[in-house]
Amino acid sequence: MISTARVPADKPVRIAFSLNDASDDTPTEDSIPLVFPELDQQLQPLPPCHDSEESMEVFKQHCQIAEEYHEVKKEITLLEQRKKELIAKLDQAEKEKVDAAELVREFEALTEENRTLRLAQSQCVEQLEKLRIQYQKRQGSS
Repeated sequence: MISTARVPADKPVRIAFSLNDASDDTPTEDSIPLVFPELDQQLQPLPPCHDSEESMEVFKQHCQIAEEYHEVKKEITLLEQRKKELIAKLDQAEKEKVDAAELVREFEALTEENRTLRLAQSQCVEQLEKLRIQYQKRQGSS
């Protein structure tokens, strides 16, 4: 007899069965319990014929393969999640890089504007000083 239990997807699945537990009642296909609930119906291990060692061995192998399949699917899910996280981090880093480059360009433009304005201011100060001198000369000569 095969007993089943629902197991969370993140828990390892262990299958236990005994050759001594043979039952004369062969279940109908509709009443076959799902040994691996997360597997599609067509991938489910079929109950073995308890009178055949070969059938029992095939069932064991199928259960091992199904367990490996479960582990691989779980690992794929985790890796896909990690991939999404890394892509999000990369997108954020690229956005920050673009933002930083934009800030650098803006800083350079403002620095150049500041230099130009300081030069214009010093020229205006010089020109004002010249005009004062000229004004004072006119005042003194009149």
